[in-house]
Amino acid sequence: MAAVLMGVLAAGCGPRPVDDADVAPPAPAAIDAPAEDVPPATVPDAAATIASATGSTPPAAPVPTGPAPAPGAIAYGGFGPAAYGGSVESLRMAWGKDLDGAPSDPLGCHHLTPSGGSGLAFMVENDAFVRTDVSRADVEAPGGGRVGMTTADIQQRYGPRVDVRRHEYVDTARVLRIADPAGGNGVLVFETDADGTVAAWRTGIAPQVDYAEGCS
Repeated sequence: MAAVLMGVLAAGCGPRPVDDADVAPPAPAAIDAPAEDVPPATVPDAAATIASATGSTPPAAPVPTGPAPAPGAIAYGGFGPAAYGGSVESLRMAWGKDLDGAPSDPLGCHHLTPSGGSGLAFMVENDAFVRTDVSRADVEAPGGGRVGMTTADIQQRYGPRVDVRRHEYVDTARVLRIADPAGGNGVLVFETDADGTVAAWRTGIAPQVDYAEGCS
């Protein structure tokens, strides 16, 4: 936990007893690298999904090179100390840098994304932080899954807890849903492409974690 405290301000999945040797000054942000000029974030969207389903080829997505979360920051229950269902301000404090995005309706669904882009998106609905989306291969999901793995890789890694569902738009794609093994409300979801390769993953709480089109 001390390592996560130094990298993400605090753990997002629940406390454990600590002693003085464990305590270190809090880090200013739950990210590993400073922001730089990078391509826009490559968060999956409905247009790309539908294009895949209809056989059209969307433009190649840029490889995200912006700031990445510290290892372990994205958990079943939230992002660092920012718990799903909690305030947007707690999310902003956990990220520690600027987040772009504003809702047309204060209680509507929208995404906040790191300035400059980093393959991440934080979903907000009803003025609460409810989900984190990841589309970059260098960020590890809880339990070790990543973008680029196959359906078989995920099933081998997570075992019988994987609930395999058909994708809403792509017949041969799959949605791999995994409930929090600790019994919390959080859920981990992997989405594969038509070839069975993980294209993106997310954690969050229902019903928002199951929105196939994000906030679209």
